[in-house]
Amino acid sequence: MAMPSWYQFDTDPIYRSAPLPKYAISERETGGMGRAAPAAGVWSTRVAGAWDHGGVADEEVLRGGVANAGGVVRVGDHVLRPANPHSASIHRMLLSLADAGFAGASVPVGIDPDGRERLVFIPGDVPIPPYPTWVQSDAALGSIAGLLRRMHDASTSVPFGADATWSPEMADPVGGDVFCHNDVCLENVVFRDGVAVGLLDFDFAAPGRCEFDLASFTRMCVPIDDNESAARLGWARADRPARLRLVCDDYGLDGPSRARVLDRLDESIARGGEFVRRRVEAGEVAFIEMWEAMGGQERFNRRRRWWAEARVEFERALR
Repeated sequence: MAMPSWYQFDTDPIYRSAPLPKYAISERETGGMGRAAPAAGVWSTRVAGAWDHGGVADEEVLRGGVANAGGVVRVGDHVLRPANPHSASIHRMLLSLADAGFAGASVPVGIDPDGRERLVFIPGDVPIPPYPTWVQSDAALGSIAGLLRRMHDASTSVPFGADATWSPEMADPVGGDVFCHNDVCLENVVFRDGVAVGLLDFDFAAPGRCEFDLASFTRMCVPIDDNESAARLGWARADRPARLRLVCDDYGLDGPSRARVLDRLDESIARGGEFVRRRVEAGEVAFIEMWEAMGGQERFNRRRRWWAEARVEFERALR
């Protein structure tokens, strides 16, 4: 499908996000929207307000992030953010998903003349570290699993396109036949009344296996992590093996697929830190600061040691 330079969609009523504090960089293993949050642990997009003063649209910086820090803004009912070499392919896929009836993702409007991508703003609440109690509930976790399942299912009826290109940074190395987000952390999910309604930031999306996408999601949102690292982001102690089972149940995985999720988690944890380290070695200041703040490679070595001992509990929970 050829994509013109501009799309126009009917949108929800215009909402204005509550004023956001200045965020410091938090621990994230991706170049998405990692943040260290104020005590509230959430930013709300439900505060109504005007966006046009004298015919000139305001740009409000949505602060936070690492790779795109300072470059993501809201203008009325749209979000503008830096495009990348794969934005055209991502936009075609997101538009096709919308046509297929999936309403749980950012809807592209187009690429502006200045090179920024424009997407329809999704009203709701986006949790940020330290994560508030409500988003750590089993119900919130299960709602993300259901949203991801609906996206995966919709994508199987949509062709990827022979000329499509995708970021290899977090993609499934063996590929697959479903559209994978590959970076479903809480900061990339919009909630309303504690229920996940939208996914954000598809920069690292690519074709892959559903178990691969689920492993990435569960690692960050169960979370599959050692207690020290999880506590840094505000996670309370919880029965994490039971939460992994909940994801598999709510997604609808059978026994063999559950075993494959564990295998993909093995691979993900073994690769832990590679993405950030590449950016550090490239001299990107924001990633250097994040790497040092999280304790460097030892942070990932600690998780690997923890997983070697804890894995059997997760395997038992999925039987």
